[in-house]
Amino acid sequence: MTPTTATSSHRSRLRLIVIQALVFSLLATLGARLYYLQVVTGEEYQGKAASQSVRDIVVQPQRGLIVDAEGRPLVTNRLTWVASVDRTLIGRMEPRLRKRLLERVGRVIGVEPREIARKLVLCGTEGAKEGVCWNGSPYQPVPVAQDLDDVTALRINEQPEDFPGVVVAQQTVRDYPQPYGINAAHLLGYLSPITEDELTAAEVGGDTSVNGASVVGRAGVEKEYDAWLRGQPGYERVKVNANGEVIGEEGDVRSQPGDTLVTSIDAKVQSIVERQLHRMIMTQRATVDPVTGRRFEADSGAAVVMDVHTGRIVAMASQPTYDPEIWAGGITQKQLKHLYSEAAGTPLLGRALQGQFAPGSTWKPFMTAGALTHGYGPDTRLDCSSAFRVGNRDFKNYESGAYGYISFADALRVSCNTFFYRIGYDYWQRFGSDVADVDAKDPLVEQALDFGFGKPTGIDIPGESSGRIADRKWKRSYYKQMKDYYCGIADKPQDAKTSDFVYKFAYEFCVEGYAYRAGDAVNFAIGQGDTIVTPLQLARAYAALANGGTLWEPRVGKAIVSPDGSVIRKIPPSKQGEVDVPKAVLDYIDEALKEVPRTGTLAWKLGGFPLDDVVLRAKTGSAEVYGKQSTGWVASYSDDYVVVMMISQGGTGSGSTGDGIRKIWEALYGVDGETVRPDRSAIEGTTPPERLPVFGRDGSILPPTREED
Repeated sequence: MTPTTATSSHRSRLRLIVIQALVFSLLATLGARLYYLQVVTGEEYQGKAASQSVRDIVVQPQRGLIVDAEGRPLVTNRLTWVASVDRTLIGRMEPRLRKRLLERVGRVIGVEPREIARKLVLCGTEGAKEGVCWNGSPYQPVPVAQDLDDVTALRINEQPEDFPGVVVAQQTVRDYPQPYGINAAHLLGYLSPITEDELTAAEVGGDTSVNGASVVGRAGVEKEYDAWLRGQPGYERVKVNANGEVIGEEGDVRSQPGDTLVTSIDAKVQSIVERQLHRMIMTQRATVDPVTGRRFEADSGAAVVMDVHTGRIVAMASQPTYDPEIWAGGITQKQLKHLYSEAAGTPLLGRALQGQFAPGSTWKPFMTAGALTHGYGPDTRLDCSSAFRVGNRDFKNYESGAYGYISFADALRVSCNTFFYRIGYDYWQRFGSDVADVDAKDPLVEQALDFGFGKPTGIDIPGESSGRIADRKWKRSYYKQMKDYYCGIADKPQDAKTSDFVYKFAYEFCVEGYAYRAGDAVNFAIGQGDTIVTPLQLARAYAALANGGTLWEPRVGKAIVSPDGSVIRKIPPSKQGEVDVPKAVLDYIDEALKEVPRTGTLAWKLGGFPLDDVVLRAKTGSAEVYGKQSTGWVASYSDDYVVVMMISQGGTGSGSTGDGIRKIWEALYGVDGETVRPDRSAIEGTTPPERLPVFGRDGSILPPTREED
């Protein structure tokens, strides 16, 4: 053998040895890995494999009921057929088969295939459309249609081979029984799916009562008492195969239904108030405004009935309104646009607690309280002239009426503006003629604040407006905010789009918009100018006149009751404060307001009403706003209730709402002609029940008894 041959043979054996070593090392590594996976960590991976074949499906709880003070259901739940699609299963299909399936499903349930596809996209992922995407578990069947008829539901369930991944089952959705035909949309509120941010916050906070498929309260008592109403979801554990198909059950945790909310609302009174408000608005829209020569716009309105001794809301209505049922099945973009549309009157806005309007002459009783506690007395006599000059402007009475020298009581009875102009001007001269002094004393402003105006009442309905007291500090703040805007108008030549009034106002505002002048003070004294209130604020303040000075936080909720009928929590009335007005002054105002329905500005609407048996106090008001028709108010009260009604751009207070106010009082006390029939009153016993409805163990509700404790 030659040296070359020997060397080659040696190299071949060496390669073979190296290859063998590599093979053995790889086998050893593989064996060790298999041993580690199967023996050392076998149990861990076996658990993971098992968990991947088990899925948790959320079982949504039945939401709690909302009932009125007598136990009448205001919001319940109803069963409906809901079609859902298993997005995991159809996600494994070929695009062509998936498209054909969605087209087939769409034809049967009446939904466009592309709309179904949008609903199946997970929120937060590519292609997700806010408000349409799925915010729940990826393994939860996604609802794509509800309120299917029995025939459609049966067809899908009996032909699973034609509808793979499509499940039709009965679920509960919100229902509105509408006792006595009530609407109460702004009181009750609505639901919508939970957002991603809300779900994250709930998870961080350890809140297990919501999940990705939950709906939550968005307005009204549905939002305020959402935590009680929503219940606790359950979970159904199911086995699935590699294709995501359910092949068995692993167990479940039952859902817990939500609690029932008992409210202070009386459905019968609510129905009467809603009907009268709507009737008054329709009447005014058909009536010609003598000032403008065209029909009244009567674009919106509100009414409130409150228990003067507790602040509980017995009825509260707002116009325009909407059907709360539209939220139950998922609102469309068109419907949502309508609710926010100014052309439609912004139906989603609840005017009773969110609408803000100049109070007009309904403001005068509080100005009387301010004057009688700051230097004036009941024997004061001031000239109710046809006009009162401030600077170079005449501030006039309504229709330029003149009554000579009269008292506060007569000024309230005939609603004399010039009487109160003089009081506002007197305080301005004495305390605030320095227009730049934002801290100048103002008894009338102080009294308005004392009656709770300029801040929320604290009602248990979210979204309440605060109103506005247009005092010196507000005017200075507003000037800082708007100076550049109005100076921008004033610095340019007047164009055809800018009226003389606007151009002149912009110039004056730019120069001295910060100044609180005598004109501001006299306007404030009669509820005009920039001061605005909500109907609820006005009702609460009149309740303080009626009950001796207590300001209540208005309440709609009365109690929380569990599904088995036990009372979990009573929601008691809550005092916010006491007005700083002597009893003698409150009594004086009370007596003065008794004359308004008898011989004053409301008398022409109450002819024949038994005022000796049902003693009413009232004040009318007509608030003027530049460029608009007058807003009409009537604020009234008895020993038991406050009733307030207003119509924006509806004309005078008594002219626009007087007939409706009368009908509400007749219903509250059972007035039949000139006779009082308590047995015919809308509320049995005339006053709201103190006891709660009686709940059975099965959740059934019986009316409350009238026996004393």
